[in-house]
Amino acid sequence: MKAILLPTDFSDNSWNAIEYALNFYKHSTCNFYLLHVNRLNNVVVDNYFYDNTQEIIIDVNVENAKKQLKELQQKIALNFNNNKNHKFYTLTDSNFFIESIRQHVEEKKIDVIVMGTKGASGFTGFITGSNTGDVITKVKCTTLVVPENAKFKKIEEIAFPTDFSLCNELQILEPIIAILEEKKSSLRVLNISKKVTVLNEDQRKSKELLEDYLYNYKHSFHFLTNKKVEDAVQCFVNSRNIDMIAMVAKNLNYFQQILFHTKVAEISYHTDVPFLVLHE
Repeated sequence: MKAILLPTDFSDNSWNAIEYALNFYKHSTCNFYLLHVNRLNNVVVDNYFYDNTQEIIIDVNVENAKKQLKELQQKIALNFNNNKNHKFYTLTDSNFFIESIRQHVEEKKIDVIVMGTKGASGFTGFITGSNTGDVITKVKCTTLVVPENAKFKKIEEIAFPTDFSLCNELQILEPIIAILEEKKSSLRVLNISKKVTVLNEDQRKSKELLEDYLYNYKHSFHFLTNKKVEDAVQCFVNSRNIDMIAMVAKNLNYFQQILFHTKVAEISYHTDVPFLVLHE
C-alpha cells in the first residue's frame, strides 16, 4: 500500500494536483493524507507577542481548515466515485511549512508527495521561498510536481535528463521503475552537453550500469548539444511528446538549470509536464 501526501492550500493549483494524483494512482491501493499547514506561527500586536491572541487565531484557522478539508473530501468522493482502492485522512498543522512536511513524511512513512505549482512562475518563486521549490530541494522524499496546466493522461514517454553521475546509486531510480512496470511506459534517457564532447570513463561506466539496470524495460539513450540545457529539454519534450520528466535532485548540474532559471517565457514544459523528483 502506498502512502501519498497531498499538501493543499485549497487553491485551483492544489486541486489540480490532487486530481492528477487520484488518476495517476487510480488502480493502486493508497492512503492519501490531505495536509493543510497554517503558516501562522506568531502574531504581532503593537510590537509585542501575545500568546493568548496567537492561540485564539490559530484555533480559528485550524477549525476553518478542518471544515475546508472535510469539504475537499466530499468533493473528491463526488468526482471520483469513492474509489475503493483509496482511503483519505485529513491533517492540519500550525508550523513552519517544511518542518511540517518533514514531520509527516517521517511519521506516516510517505512514499510520494504530490504538489501543484503555478507553472514557471511557481518555480522562479523558489528564490523567495516557493513551497514547491522548498519541498523538492529540502525534503528527502520522492515528489511529483504537477504544473497548473498538466492533466492526467497515459504515461507513455518519460524523459530522464542525466549527466551519468549516478555511479552505483541506481536504487534511487526505483520510483521510475515502478512507473515503467505499472504504466508500461518507455524511458528516454537524455544527456545534454553544452558542446560536442565524449563521456569520460566514470560516465561511461555509469551509462553501462544504467543500460543493464533498464534491460527489461523499454528505454533509449539520447544525446543533445545545446548551450542552454532548458532549451534542449524543451525541444526534446516537444519532439517526443513527453508525458513526464524524471530527475534526481542530487544531480544539480541539470536539476537547477531545468527547474530554477529566470528566462521562462519560452519554457512551456513548466506549465504542462509533471516532474518526478527523486531523492536518495
